[in-house]
Amino acid sequence: MLKKLLALTDKSHKELKKSILASFLAQLSLSLPVMILMMTFIEILQPFWGGEVEWPKLWILAAASVAVVVLAFIAHCYEYGKTYVTAYEAAEEKRTGLAEHLRKLPLSYFGKKDLTEITVNMMSDCGTIEQSFSSIIPAFGGTLINLLFTCVLLAVFDWRMALAIFISVPVSFGFLLLCRTMHDRIGRAHLQSKLDASEQMQEYLEGIKVIKAFGLGGDKFKSLEEAYRQLMKISTKTETVNGALTTISMMMLRFGIPLTIFVGLSLVTAGSLDLLYFLLFLIFSSRIYTSLSTPLALWGDLLYSLLAIKRLHEVYEETPMGGSDGVVLQHYTIEFDHVSFGYQEEAVIKDISFSIPQGKVTALVGPSGSGKSTLSKLIARFWNVDAGSIRIDGTDIRKIDPERLLTWISFVFQDVVLFNDTIYNNIAIGKSGATREEVEEAARRANCHDFVSRLPEGYDTLVGENGSTLSGGERQRISIARALLKDAPIILLDEATASLDPENELEIQEALSQLIKDKTVVVIAHRLRTIAGADNIVVLENGRIAEQGSGPELLRAGGLYAKLFGIQQETAGWAVEA
Repeated sequence: MLKKLLALTDKSHKELKKSILASFLAQLSLSLPVMILMMTFIEILQPFWGGEVEWPKLWILAAASVAVVVLAFIAHCYEYGKTYVTAYEAAEEKRTGLAEHLRKLPLSYFGKKDLTEITVNMMSDCGTIEQSFSSIIPAFGGTLINLLFTCVLLAVFDWRMALAIFISVPVSFGFLLLCRTMHDRIGRAHLQSKLDASEQMQEYLEGIKVIKAFGLGGDKFKSLEEAYRQLMKISTKTETVNGALTTISMMMLRFGIPLTIFVGLSLVTAGSLDLLYFLLFLIFSSRIYTSLSTPLALWGDLLYSLLAIKRLHEVYEETPMGGSDGVVLQHYTIEFDHVSFGYQEEAVIKDISFSIPQGKVTALVGPSGSGKSTLSKLIARFWNVDAGSIRIDGTDIRKIDPERLLTWISFVFQDVVLFNDTIYNNIAIGKSGATREEVEEAARRANCHDFVSRLPEGYDTLVGENGSTLSGGERQRISIARALLKDAPIILLDEATASLDPENELEIQEALSQLIKDKTVVVIAHRLRTIAGADNIVVLENGRIAEQGSGPELLRAGGLYAKLFGIQQETAGWAVEA
């Protein structure tokens, strides 16, 4: 039950049980001094009951006191290792497991979810779980086990006094259980408020250039300020409600003290309970109620952590793309067979059929929003098609594991993504275990070896966040070097030269000519002159194929391609006039 509730792996489940046991032993070690004190107290008071003090017994109790101190130290060291260390390992496992699961989800999931929410799942929710594993669940579980153990122990001496001490415990926890709906409602509101504030902050930071350029600081900061003001209000309300409910439950718990006194005095008066045992029960009851204050105080945090775990459950319930990783392809011709696809309710690709031959260059052109980039991403199976099929070498790509499929595909996008690492490592991503010579050879073929060599640290130069220290052309050439190193049989080029100046564009085109030799190539381009020599040009309009053929054929046909080509020829001579 605990494993399912907390979404634990077998390893984490075992370690959590050990941490609860460690917490119980630590708490039990603190109860032993009370027991020794009671036994010492009884021995010292023997003369008042007509007996004699047994000094050897007192010396034994003194020695036991020293042993108990050592035992308590060992128990708490063991508890620390089994709670905090286990919690950090579980949180690390949660974060890496979540990242691995997200990596296998289709891009449609990320279309439904905001990036901020995913970040909150990975950092804030996992942080909450880390705290619950280290400070809440072990202490809560250990206290309950210790409570049960103490209850049985005291019942052996006198079940009536044990009942008087513990009867307020289920009343106190029952009250908190009745208030759980209120806890959950406020907890969800607090989580949503944190998410809203994070979204506002991310939007503010991402748009800081626009905010500065257009003087939007006041308006944009106002929405950010309001989000954090709302977070402050809901946080205050959460703490107030949790504090009030915890205080009421503790008052109910403490009601057991006067009840214990009343029952004890009644039994002593009736002669059915020894006065000394009555005093000892009072001492133990104080210790019990003090220890029970911990799980009561942690109750709100426990419920809050369960909400965070539930949010992670929702992510894990998303089904990753399936497929076999044992598929072997001999040829790399790509076939679209009556393919249809849409983002949520919006149809983007409508009953498209065409072939992309191996060893040929196929270009996808058309107005913005016609579905060009979507087709390339469907080939890579970033999404599954809604209808029809896409086949490579006659195999439906839905039967191929996505990671296996991507081993045969290289991408060069307009928006290059580089990691805040060295140039060498950014290129080496293309091939696991690549040698230094292979990386440099790929860089030479991509026309980026010269500019890299001019840098003070060469290939060991850090490129900054997303390549911020490099120009657009340099980043693009590094991405081509990465693709050259991978040497995949299928190449997808999505507007690879769209935003480059003429000098950089020439160098990029030379690098691309190296990349696409003898490959199955799909080119997406707005600049029609860059794909004029393609073997086949597929012209898209409103998600359908308007026409296809070679460049000269399409120009002679006078259709959409010829119209777009003519418009670009007219705008090529446009200039700003004073």
